[in-house]
Amino acid sequence: MRIERCRNIDDFRNLAKRRLPGPIFHYIDGAADDEITRRRNTDAYDQCDLVPNVLAGLNGVDLSTTVMGQKLAMPLFCAPTALQRLFHHDGERAVARAAEKFGTMFGISSLGTVSIEEIGAAIKTPKMFQLYFHKDRGLTNSMIDRCLAANFDCMALTVDTITGGNRERDLRTGFTSPPRLTLNSLVSFALHPAWAFNYFTHEKFDLPQLNTHVQEGSSISVSVSDYFSNMLDPTMSWKDAEDVRKRWGRPFCLKGVMSVEDAKRAVDIGANAIMVSNHGGRQLDGSRSPFDQLAEIVDAVGDKIDVICDGGITRGTHVLKALAVGAKACSGGRLYLYALAAAGQAGVEKALSNLRTEIERDMMLMGCSNVSELTRDKLRWRK
Repeated sequence: MRIERCRNIDDFRNLAKRRLPGPIFHYIDGAADDEITRRRNTDAYDQCDLVPNVLAGLNGVDLSTTVMGQKLAMPLFCAPTALQRLFHHDGERAVARAAEKFGTMFGISSLGTVSIEEIGAAIKTPKMFQLYFHKDRGLTNSMIDRCLAANFDCMALTVDTITGGNRERDLRTGFTSPPRLTLNSLVSFALHPAWAFNYFTHEKFDLPQLNTHVQEGSSISVSVSDYFSNMLDPTMSWKDAEDVRKRWGRPFCLKGVMSVEDAKRAVDIGANAIMVSNHGGRQLDGSRSPFDQLAEIVDAVGDKIDVICDGGITRGTHVLKALAVGAKACSGGRLYLYALAAAGQAGVEKALSNLRTEIERDMMLMGCSNVSELTRDKLRWRK
């Protein structure tokens, strides 16, 4: 299949599965335990229906929104994800350029494979940095300071990773970062020669946000779950989050908020936004989906803080439903990672184009000329 024929996220998923070695595909695709929450994240959108208005006399549709003070040309952005140069040799460079082309935000992870400085210099559209709070406070502070120097626009502190989730697919496949060379992995690489050629002939895999302080993940192979369990600080508290916000001093977000109580505390410490997220179902299996939690969180704090719905989005209608509930924007990882693995920057651009076209078409079919017209009276919930 060529990317021109990829009409939806499942098409890109199928193409990525063909092009990636098994352990790497299953790292993107997998989640924790029985992967109930990973499936629920998308299924939740089926529990309510859109109610369109007709004869609206539309003369164009404005998809723009503002979140954390950043003007986005569309209400969907590329959430920060780790290890992107494992999926395609251009990694974050490809995703950042694609997001810039569509006028939307792009996030880079603490476990990113391209440096803060390179992305900061290359990309002019809004940039988010996802901070993992490490036991090594010098490392945590260095990433904050580097983002300040590189003029990143906003920071998201991830708060749902004080230990690693039970990612059984990774345990079965032996996935590590960087890939550990075993008989099974070498066979998988040999069966995917294009990926192997690009991985071994381009720049050496590295985690440049970390390598000044730790070697785990760059020179020492480790699973992501073990990295979270061993390197991140399980004692992270609300005081620590507030201290990060103060050191950063720019638009600040907590990523991984799933309860009203925590949303209110995010307001109390001065956060500008929260990402309602369960880490793509990769941490606590059996937890609620972001969309299921969205309404009660918006009702509690939506007038005080920007609420972002993160996860499970595969269709433009999913974005419309989240906006109608009260989210200021949506974000996701797998929705562009499959496309990155399938075809690099061109794949990400095609995926974003597909979704933007869906959002625009669906807005027209709803009789809405801008995202502010998407309100709860446009929804009906199934019993």
